Amino acid sequence: MTFLRLEELDLAGKRLLIRQDLNVPIANGRIASDARLRASLPTLKLALERGASVLVISHLGRPKAGRFEPEHSLTLVAAWLSEQLGRTVPLISNWIDGVTLEPGQIALGENTRFLVGEKTDDAALAARMAALCDLYVMDAFGTAHRAECSTHGVALQAPQACAGPLLAAELDALGKALATPKRPLAVIVGGSKVSTKLDLLKTLADKADQLIIGGGIANTFLAAIGKPVGKSLYERDMLGTAREILERIRARGGDIPMPVDVVVAPEFSNEAHAEVRLVDDVEDDEMILDIGPKTRATLAGLLKNCGTIVWNGPVGVFEYDSFAAGTQALAKAIAESDGFSLAGGGDTLAAIDKFGVADRISYISTGGGAFLEFLEGKTLPAVAALMTRAEG
Repeated sequence: MTFLRLEELDLAGKRLLIRQDLNVPIANGRIASDARLRASLPTLKLALERGASVLVISHLGRPKAGRFEPEHSLTLVAAWLSEQLGRTVPLISNWIDGVTLEPGQIALGENTRFLVGEKTDDAALAARMAALCDLYVMDAFGTAHRAECSTHGVALQAPQACAGPLLAAELDALGKALATPKRPLAVIVGGSKVSTKLDLLKTLADKADQLIIGGGIANTFLAAIGKPVGKSLYERDMLGTAREILERIRARGGDIPMPVDVVVAPEFSNEAHAEVRLVDDVEDDEMILDIGPKTRATLAGLLKNCGTIVWNGPVGVFEYDSFAAGTQALAKAIAESDGFSLAGGGDTLAAIDKFGVADRISYISTGGGAFLEFLEGKTLPAVAALMTRAEG
């Protein structure tokens, strides 16, 4: 992927429009997690130190376009940025009409989704955004899969467009893991349904050396090869598809290592009595909720020898301690691996936090939907726009 990078450009005296992902959770009138805000700071400091004027824009929540909704205002974000940057960061409600800033000054534009035309990538609105800057900076990987005015349209119309450090780091990590991986490449995919990750599984069947599956997805594959799954969550209408995917990866020398033992319980709860069963011995009234100790050891051994590991989803109901050992074992194996590791997805991040391995994962992606779509091999609209501008 070829795109301009913020660090490589002369910023002195330039008007920058920086699209960041400041969509933070707010509860009881307070910012519940400032992780995304903290991640945005280095980009803003870089631009200001190099003498640019900076207008930052972002969405927050899902307001109805065309009206102001106080609960979706970026007021708290502006206050947070002011405190962290040691200067007043004013919140501009009508920023689309123009903002006057001197070099070294910064302002925050109110929620982009208050604007009619933002979600539909309206060309006229994108042109108005483009007129506000000399350089547009896309730095919000988590929204890169959405073709909206502030992520896509403006990039095509601004005088110049580049990737910010956060976005560039994400794309570099994803490229290293998938475009030019050090092999063997192992990909862990957890989730409840094959149908919701069908494109991903098919794509990975053509790329991965080892495709490790968990959750309801694994149950469907077990049922597809004739193993009993009791009353576990699985998709009966996906059995043929699962067999096709298994044949597809094996035909090119890869594999989907199937569980040989599992942890079962009669019900889905933290209080349920857990038992370890060989996959052939799962009873009709039991649910598979985790992989068993033999499978954990096998998979950990596979991961130990991999050059690249991509992790998207737990392999069991890790929120309950009785069914967390499988995901914990894989998390530990990934942390101890000498290979390059990339992790992403909401449940995956929660598991990383629970098992305390964040500092031993090579790169943790901040994008949920964007991360998944990239793994599926889809072109992210915002990235495509930056590549188009780099070519021209």
